[in-house]
Amino acid sequence: MIGEEGEQLGVLDIRDAIRAAREKGLDLVEVAATADPPVCRIIDFGKFQYEAKKKANEAKKKQVTITVKEVKFRPGTDDHDYDYRMKHAREWLEDGDKVKATIWFRGREMTHRELGARILEKLEKDLIDVGEVEARPRMEGNQMFIILGPKRHKGTKAEHPAQTTPQPKAASQTQAAAPPPPSTPQLPATPPDSAPETIASRPEMEKQDS
Repeated sequence: MIGEEGEQLGVLDIRDAIRAAREKGLDLVEVAATADPPVCRIIDFGKFQYEAKKKANEAKKKQVTITVKEVKFRPGTDDHDYDYRMKHAREWLEDGDKVKATIWFRGREMTHRELGARILEKLEKDLIDVGEVEARPRMEGNQMFIILGPKRHKGTKAEHPAQTTPQPKAASQTQAAAPPPPSTPQLPATPPDSAPETIASRPEMEKQDS
C-alpha cells in the first residue's frame, strides 16, 4: 500500500488498509490491479478524478482535429455555381480542413463521366496553392469524388552563404606610393664676407709719415 504522501506502507490486510484510509478521512483506491499483490493508495478520490479530468481536457485541446467537408457538383454545373463552391472549398482548406468534392450523376449523365472529371481537374488546379490531392478522382456508385487536404509547407528558407566582410587592404596596395617631394635647388655656399680692414688711427699714420 502507498500512503498519502507517496510513502511505502508495506503489505497490509484489506481491512487494515481501509481503516487507515478512513482514519485520515481519505479513500483507498486500487491503482495497480494486475500487480501481485494489488497496489492501493490512500488519496482523495474526488480530487483524483478532478485532476485526471483536467489532464484529459488539456490533452484534448492539444489534439488537432481535421474535419472532412464536402462540396457537391453536377456534370452541368455552371461557372457561377462552380465559383461559389470553389471559394467555400478554398476557405475550408485555409482553415486546415479536408475537402471532398463530389460529382453526382443521374440517369444518362453516367455516360458522360468525362464532364465530371473535367470539373474535378479544374478544381484541383484552382486550389493548387492551398491544397493537395490526397485521393485521386474515382467512381463509387453514381458519384465521382476527389479528396483534397491542406497544403503542407515543407519549404525551408534557403541557406545563404556566409558573407565575408572585405578586409581593408594595406595602404601600399590600394594607393600608389606618393611621389617624393620636389628637390629644392641648393644654392652655392656664399663665402663669408672678408673681414673689414683695420684702419690705423690718424695719429699713427702721421707718425709714420714723419
